[in-house]
Amino acid sequence: MNERFSASTLKNPLLPDEVIFSEKGVTFKERKVFSSTENFVFYNDIAGVEIDSGIFFSTIRIKARAREQEILIRNFAKTDARKVKELILERARH
Repeated sequence: MNERFSASTLKNPLLPDEVIFSEKGVTFKERKVFSSTENFVFYNDIAGVEIDSGIFFSTIRIKARAREQEILIRNFAKTDARKVKELILERARH
C-alpha cells in the first residue's frame, strides 16, 4: 500500500521532493539544501488537488482543510503528477 513518487532529479539531483502514500493519508516532503518540510495529511482532510504543468515538469498543489497555505510539490513528471492526483482523489472519496 505504501506507494512513493519522487520528483525529477534533473532539476534537483540530490534532494527531490517526494509524495508517500500510506493507509490513512499522504506525506509530502519538500526538500531544500539547508532545510526540509514534511507534511502529513489525512485523505479525508484533502479539499482539492491541482496540477500546474510546464513544458517538461509539473507542480502539484494540495489544498487541505484547516490549513491556510496550500502544499506545493515541484518538478514531477507530468505522468507522475497525474497519477498522484488520481490516487489522492480516489482515496479521499472513501
